[in-house]
Amino acid sequence: MNSYAVFLRGVNVGGITIRMAELKSALKSCGFSAVTTLLASGNVALLSDLGPAKVKSRFEECLRESFGYDAWVVVLTAARVAEIVDACTYPADDKSTHTYITLSSDPAMLDELFEAGSKPDGANPDGASLHRLGPEALAWLAPAGGTLESPFSKLSSKPRYKSSTTTRNLRTMIKVRDAAGALGES
Repeated sequence: MNSYAVFLRGVNVGGITIRMAELKSALKSCGFSAVTTLLASGNVALLSDLGPAKVKSRFEECLRESFGYDAWVVVLTAARVAEIVDACTYPADDKSTHTYITLSSDPAMLDELFEAGSKPDGANPDGASLHRLGPEALAWLAPAGGTLESPFSKLSSKPRYKSSTTTRNLRTMIKVRDAAGALGES
């Protein structure tokens, strides 16, 4: 069995409400085991014999059938989540900034976001503080209390990126790393 972390896009925002107990039950009925939900924002650790691409496909199909919405997820192995967290040089806790990690199931979309977010322009005169953590992840900083107004947040929330990206703060990524890692140890 492989330990995975699955990050759902757009859950419990924008009219898509899923109770974590219902999500856990649906995923178990779709053949996943040791399903653990973390927080109410769509973070799941689970075990599966399937490879990452098959987990993604089955997981999205399960969400569509069980909850009736156009679901997208990013799937990473527990080991890869740990590598991403370890590669992030930004602080997990800082009073002046918040660290976010944008994950993507499509490296080309993340390349595009990274390039666009790194360019200085009128709204972002110095370019965003972006750090690529691998083909599926990049870290960025936002001022405390100003995440939604930050240029990169506005850029990454465009509909173009909806089906392939999702963002978590670093503190959440650490919790997911710990939960998915614990499943791999059992």
